Amino acid sequence: MINVAAAFREMHNPNKPLVLPNIWDAGSARIFEDAGAPALATTSAGVCWSLGYPDSDVLPVRKLVELTANIVRVIRLPLSVDVEEGYSDDPAEVAETVGAVADAGAVGINIEDGSGTPEALVAKVEAIRGMLARKGLEVFINARTDVYLRGLVDEGKRVDETNRRAALYHKAGADGLFVPALTAANEIKAISNEVKMPLNVIAWSGLAPVAELGPLGVSRLSAGSGIPQVLWKHAAEMARDFVQTGNSTPMAENLMPHAKLQELFHGRWPNFLAGRNEEPWGIENGRKWKGTELAPKPITQKPTK
Repeated sequence: MINVAAAFREMHNPNKPLVLPNIWDAGSARIFEDAGAPALATTSAGVCWSLGYPDSDVLPVRKLVELTANIVRVIRLPLSVDVEEGYSDDPAEVAETVGAVADAGAVGINIEDGSGTPEALVAKVEAIRGMLARKGLEVFINARTDVYLRGLVDEGKRVDETNRRAALYHKAGADGLFVPALTAANEIKAISNEVKMPLNVIAWSGLAPVAELGPLGVSRLSAGSGIPQVLWKHAAEMARDFVQTGNSTPMAENLMPHAKLQELFHGRWPNFLAGRNEEPWGIENGRKWKGTELAPKPITQKPTK
């Protein structure tokens, strides 16, 4: 058995930063796995929008847990799940939510301070760490601070404030620090030199290429909601054109073949759906990979609709 959580933790290395294309559903997860991603992480914005909710800590927890289990069902990679601010102000409830996400198969989480106080996130991280110890689970806690994203302090004070919060979150039990909207090389270096855990930044206008981020101390680069935003803009334009013109040509150009998509999901459903009683292929308790493959029943190819 491979310890997925340990493997994910070891991927955070500035000598070779972990590049994560963020996903929003099981389909994007499987496609990005096939594209060569070493691990996957959800984008809370993409998840919320795909499920019909705004990205503002209002997603029902049961929907996030169901989504996590559905993603884990189809991938063979470590998964980190964005839990926003934890969907509660009560640290015990936040810890319960993270426990459910971990039980569903996630080996990492993102949790943010948002516009709240750093003390509030400290309490949540401490509660999460205690819950994980009691349940014997290993989860990489990536603490996100919005000092830069929300401009919580004046520009000249952002490095110091980020470092101050990082120290609090690390002491509480966080494993990594995520600073969205951090782009300046000198500030990245000043933060990475100070923090005692891996530094995560997000794809952003003005950010250096990943080859230059490692030497600055960055261990993880995330795509955030950029990929679904680009895709959905393109989808909206295609739909608008089709409604207005009825032109079928764009839908036959530059597409992923039906057979390829069928192949990606072939055998990635629970085996009881294929007439078996075993656990889902490749998954054991949502947290470890099996070394053998059970051949599923063949799929009958259908014409593209």
